[in-house]
Amino acid sequence: MSDEKKWNRPSSPPPPLFFNKKERDLVKQVNDELIERVIGQTVLYYPISNVHTNFHPLYGEAIEKSFLPPVRIYVLIEWTETTTTATNYGVDRIYSLICHFHKRRLTEDQDLFVREGDFVLYGGDYYEIVTLSEPKQLFGNTNHMLEISAKYSRARQGLFDGT
Repeated sequence: MSDEKKWNRPSSPPPPLFFNKKERDLVKQVNDELIERVIGQTVLYYPISNVHTNFHPLYGEAIEKSFLPPVRIYVLIEWTETTTTATNYGVDRIYSLICHFHKRRLTEDQDLFVREGDFVLYGGDYYEIVTLSEPKQLFGNTNHMLEISAKYSRARQGLFDGT
């Protein structure tokens, strides 16, 4: 058998199909452009300051929270239905929404981490993060999550004023 037809073992395995750094960067670039220039809405994000807030050493809660200056973030906003309840003091309406953040844009480009208890300003109203989730995987890979979804509830008047 000639040497030309003899099979040689490659020195390294082939790159992963359809999911290497180039593909992840392409998805990030396309999502950044779509969210920021085409379909996204803008919110002002108020993160809690871990340095200036006096957290309880055991429970991790704080009576008075200090916030960092607001950061402008492009998000996709999903309105949820308004909940109305009747109490002894009258009718109470709870407005809520879901913000979908592009995870890599926040963590890599803006060095920002979304946490429960942070606030956003949207449409003249302040909303507080109630729950967080990471519902979408990139190409079905559990190591690469595409978005962070935060469920917000409108903050009561006087709870947060943005200063």
